[in-house]
Formats: sequence, C-alpha cells, structure tokens
Amino acid sequence: MGPLAGVRVLDLSRVLAGPWAGQCLADFGADVIKIEKPGSGDDTRAWGPPWLDLPEADARQSAYFLSANRGKRGAAIDFTQAEGAALVRELVKRSDVVLENFKVGGLEKYGLDYASLIKLKPSLVVCSITGFGQTGPYADQPGYDAMIQAQGGIMSLTGVPDGEAGAGPQKIGVAVADLMTGMYAVSAVLAALLHARSTGIGQHIDLALLDTQVAWLANQAMNYLVGGEVPQRLGTAHPNIVPYQSFATLDGFVMLAVGNDRQFTSFCTAAGYAEIASDERYTHNAARVANRLALVPMIAAWLLTRSTDAWLAALNLVNVPCGPINDLKRVFEHPQVKSRGLHIQLPSHGAQVPQVANPVRFSKTPIEYHAAPPTLGQDTFAVLTEIGVDPVQFDVLKARQIVA
Repeated sequence: MGPLAGVRVLDLSRVLAGPWAGQCLADFGADVIKIEKPGSGDDTRAWGPPWLDLPEADARQSAYFLSANRGKRGAAIDFTQAEGAALVRELVKRSDVVLENFKVGGLEKYGLDYASLIKLKPSLVVCSITGFGQTGPYADQPGYDAMIQAQGGIMSLTGVPDGEAGAGPQKIGVAVADLMTGMYAVSAVLAALLHARSTGIGQHIDLALLDTQVAWLANQAMNYLVGGEVPQRLGTAHPNIVPYQSFATLDGFVMLAVGNDRQFTSFCTAAGYAEIASDERYTHNAARVANRLALVPMIAAWLLTRSTDAWLAALNLVNVPCGPINDLKRVFEHPQVKSRGLHIQLPSHGAQVPQVANPVRFSKTPIEYHAAPPTLGQDTFAVLTEIGVDPVQFDVLKARQIVA
C-alpha cells in the first residue's frame, strides 16, 4: 500500500497540469477517480496520433492521454445536468481532495465551486488550476502551456542567441508550465491534507500556470532581480558557469558540464591544453564567464578533434561531468534507465500499455502500479454503487445520458 492509501481524490481536471497531479497522487497510493464528460471525455483522448489499440474494449487511447492518467478509476458523469452534478457532490462527500481546472467561476453554476463544496465537507481540499489565477486582471483569460512559456519568460531564455544561425526564442519540447504546475499541485495538496488532518479544516488552493512559470525561473530570475540586467538566450550554455553547454564532436554532440575550477583543470589536461587552465583569464569561473566569447570557440575547436565516445571516455576517467545528447530511442536503451526500471508496462483490455515510471522511490511504501489509464467511463458503475446507485437507477441515468 502506498503512503496515500485511504486518501480519495476526485479529479475533475483535463489535459495535463491537473491530470499530471492526479496521476502522481495515484502513484502514491491515493484512490483517484477521474470524472469525464460522457461521449468525449478528456480533451487529450482525441490528441493523436499516435494511438494504442485496446482490442478487448474495441477502443483506442491516445499516447498523450496515456501519459497522465495512470492509476485512476474512470467515471463518465455529465455534471452540467442537475442530476449529474448531484452525483458528483455525493462523491465529494466521500473524498478528501478535488482537483479542477475550469475557468474562474466556471463550476459555480453547478454547485461544484469551492464555496459550495466546503459546506458539504469542511475538511475538503480543493485545488483549482487556471492559467492566471483566481484574481488579477488576467484571471478570466484562458491559459495554455505554450502561451504561458512565452509570457512567463522561459522562451526568452531558451533558443539560439541573436546573431547566430537559427537565432530566436524556442518553446521547450514538453509542456513544462503544465508539468511544473502539476508538481506544485501535488506538494500543495499534500501540505493542505496535513493541515486538514490535524485541524479538520480544509482549504482552497489557487494555482496558476503563469505564477508557476515565473516561480521556477529560479537563478535566472535572481540574475535579473539582483543584477538588474535582462538575461538573454544562450542556447545550451549556462548563464553563470563556463564551460557548461553542448559542443559538436567529430561525429555528434556532447554536453559538457564543468561545475568548478578543479574540473576545468582536469578538462584542459585531458584535452591536451593544460596551460589554458593556468591562464588568469580562465583560472576561476567568474573569469571564464567574463571571457566566455574567447574561451568557448577555443573549446569548440578542441571538441571537434575527437569522437563523442572518445571524449566521454577521456572525461569520465578524470571525473569531468559530460554526457551524450540522446534521442528518446537511446534514452530508453540506456543501461541506467533500464536498470532503474523507468519503462514499465501495464495490462489494459488485451493490450500492454507502455508507461514511464514515477521517479520517486519510497523505502517503506514502494509504488505499486495497479492500473493503466482508464477507458472512458470504465468504472462509472462501480464508482456510483459506492454512493448507493443501484443497477436500475444506473440504467435510467445511462439512458438519459447523464452517465456513461
């Protein structure tokens, strides 16, 4: 049993940030019930190809949906209808947490907003995820990951520097604003649960994609706030450490991550240019940052003289951090990735569903992956029986398209 065994989460969210949080809570042992609209369900069910066919269910799942909904029970309930909303409220009474990402005020007309739900269960934790938060001049605007990456500053830091071939801002290759918001949601929910367990008092968590994006600008935000200069795009380079970026080799690329002066000396020695490490322009990291434009082209020329494997062997021998830039095929073939069991398979309706394991390793309550992402409405009847709906009532609700 996971550390959250006995905790029930009602997941009303769609797409990625909320579902990612729900999946993590399910991995940790919570009973997560995903509520979806009958007929269509989560938007990401239609975000394919690629698709995974489920022969026994005569259905298919998009890879996108499969990435964020493991371990949940799936119930299709139309809460835009009064009877459907009443069913969800009954489930809320038996839940500890509600996750939702509707627009500000969007659930009020169904009696599913925080003010309504907290009256049903005073210890309830409700986490609302929006693009811009519950307050402020942008609160009513929708927010999607790509636009948040742009407005939140990360795209101004990501991409090829001006003046170089291919210059321009770049979106990160995964939806990082959504994913980081999901992870903040997990920690916020756990903190609120601890408070509720000790006081009996629940609370509302107001979590915004933009707030999250700005918050995890991390050292770059501090570089600006302390130094007063707007950071610029550096490609793969680090704003505070040199050399710390990718370089072309004789046959590919390598990521060099020299984190201190000792490593720089070892790197120069391994490269055959020990004298550079004693040059006062490069002896200390601050000097290397100041003289980046002179040093980096020099190092780039060195790296072009050997293959990637040759550099990896030479630098690993002297404990200089470096690594190949792997595509995803090579990632999942990597011996360390295999050893850590990061690629798992879960059975579902006659198919094996590939998944990426949760990176958290508990020593006493290991994660048990018990269920693949559900098909639409897969567990509706089982979930509703827990609030007293009998088979006859269920058939009536289904005929009226309130449930599926």
